[in-house]
Amino acid sequence: MLNRVVDTDADALRDLIENPLVQRYLPAYLFEKRAGDARDTISLLYGDLFQNKESLILAIRDKGTGELAGLAEFYGLRDELHKVSVGYRLRERFWGRGLATEAVRCMVGYLYGKTDIEIITASTMVENEASARVLEKAGFIRTAHGVEEDWGFAEPTLVDKWFC
Repeated sequence: MLNRVVDTDADALRDLIENPLVQRYLPAYLFEKRAGDARDTISLLYGDLFQNKESLILAIRDKGTGELAGLAEFYGLRDELHKVSVGYRLRERFWGRGLATEAVRCMVGYLYGKTDIEIITASTMVENEASARVLEKAGFIRTAHGVEEDWGFAEPTLVDKWFC
């Protein structure tokens, strides 16, 4: 279900990046928004971004077709604290199928089962109730509500903080 983003995912990645309904709850500074073309983004995913432990972005795939349904991300690694944050985003046509919840559960299972990570966090925009449900189903607990955070927009964004 989670694996590497590859060149043949470019059209699907473009669909994810260019859909305003998908992007409305996502930080303006996301890695996939930095490059001008989806193919360029894919070629850069596993370079410095990964090597510097800034972020690991994986494909969330539809089980039936193997098609890119979205992205799962590990970011904000703090080795000394054994802490990391997780994020996810799905193409609109894959909403409501449980893929995000399954991806988050997979990420949490991996982190707690195969690494020395002890703290997993996530953030959601306050108005993103669907993402809040995903995190709740995956075992996260909301620890803060309506905290101002700089997500790269003109004004601070109100977010909820989550812990698993």
